[in-house]
Amino acid sequence: MASGLLIHNTTIDKLSLGKIVVDNRDLLSNLHDNILGHILSFLPATEAVRTSVLSKRWIRVWRSITGLQFDDSMLYSGKRTPKEHFINYVNNTLSHLGDSSFLNFSLSLLRYLYDPSQISAWIYFILGRGVRNLRVHYADKVLLSSCSLFNCSSLEHLVLQMRCTLSVTSSSVCLPNLQYLSFSGIRLVSDSSSDSKDLTLSFPVLKVFEARGCEWSMQNVSIQVPQLQTFSIAFWSSLSNESSRCSINIYAPNLTDFSYEGDLEHEIILSNPSSIHKASVVIVFDEDRNDGMREIDAWTHMLLRQFHKVENLKLWFYKVPMHAKDAFADLRAFGRLNYLQINEVAGEALLNLLHNSPMLKTLVLLHGVFKFNKDLLTSASVPRCFHSCLKVFQFGGFNVHEHELSLAKFVMGNAAKLERMTITTAFWLKYSNINMEEVKEQLLSFPKCSTYASLEFADVNGLLR
Repeated sequence: MASGLLIHNTTIDKLSLGKIVVDNRDLLSNLHDNILGHILSFLPATEAVRTSVLSKRWIRVWRSITGLQFDDSMLYSGKRTPKEHFINYVNNTLSHLGDSSFLNFSLSLLRYLYDPSQISAWIYFILGRGVRNLRVHYADKVLLSSCSLFNCSSLEHLVLQMRCTLSVTSSSVCLPNLQYLSFSGIRLVSDSSSDSKDLTLSFPVLKVFEARGCEWSMQNVSIQVPQLQTFSIAFWSSLSNESSRCSINIYAPNLTDFSYEGDLEHEIILSNPSSIHKASVVIVFDEDRNDGMREIDAWTHMLLRQFHKVENLKLWFYKVPMHAKDAFADLRAFGRLNYLQINEVAGEALLNLLHNSPMLKTLVLLHGVFKFNKDLLTSASVPRCFHSCLKVFQFGGFNVHEHELSLAKFVMGNAAKLERMTITTAFWLKYSNINMEEVKEQLLSFPKCSTYASLEFADVNGLLR
């Protein structure tokens, strides 16, 4: 606490916990309880409460704190706090706070498993105290009423990372002051008494929306977020045995950063995708779902066609690249795209993307390209970006296959503005009998369309050679 005080031309006579004396003046004791309470709010709850032993005046000071941080993994006097002692400590602390309101409340439960009703009681208590910033981390299931959560209009910052089912009793939810929302492991379901399978989430001042590993057990979800700037959503394996395709409609005219991760089971519809500058799409497909493999192309196409105005695009595919060959056909041109990163792709799909990216400046292939007929490059027309703007080509996962050599030759021979091509070899090549010096010589012998293009070689660790 002393580090926060700026003292000019004075001599510090005494410095001790709870008291700073400068020129015989006790600075801390002169501060109002509300100010001291705010300072104590930056400490873990255990440390804040311990200040009550400093003096009679400090007995009541900690009750003026504006925030509480409970963490069951923290050490107390160098030892782990037993579960029962931690529960009693939280209960006693909350009971002594009375009707006090809170700006911040953090509950991190990483060491023990608790009775779900106990955790719910703590959260309900805080929701009823006008909390603005609420953060809860817990790995096991929690019983939580959506009414208590969605009726807390004071919330500005909400982070819930826990396995929790929220049964929504209304078809419309509004948190008027919420600016940051991060959900993880939450399952949203309609109340059994309601016939509606639609849900509208209205957050008029929300800037950041994150949902990871959540379930949307509804037919249609509308997210009304006029001020939203960042949207991130990730679908993992289902927390329940139920599986249904949900349509998630996002009304965000100011959205600039979009991120998606999942198996495309749910449809994402953007009302105004032209505002998005940066998009990341990571598609992970379950190989056991043979029934859905035929739909992967169509779903991928539906998602990508919304990003025709992006400037930065990351496309990662896992277990699906060979089956997504048609996803890039007949796409609208990415008229503003200048940076494209792909983890792995088929040759035909790559050419489709290049032809649809007339302003592309940087192309990054993290794991090379799948085998394709080299005659495809011989007969292919040169993408427009090769003539006017492609400057950087990073070719990762280079396996020295014939079709990869053909691709490198195609780029070097046609990219008129190319400034740098970096070849990063696959990790297994250092254990092979391939003479990499001869490979380098072959690559260096390819004709260059750009007279000032440089060719660099790197290993899997990114070290240039």
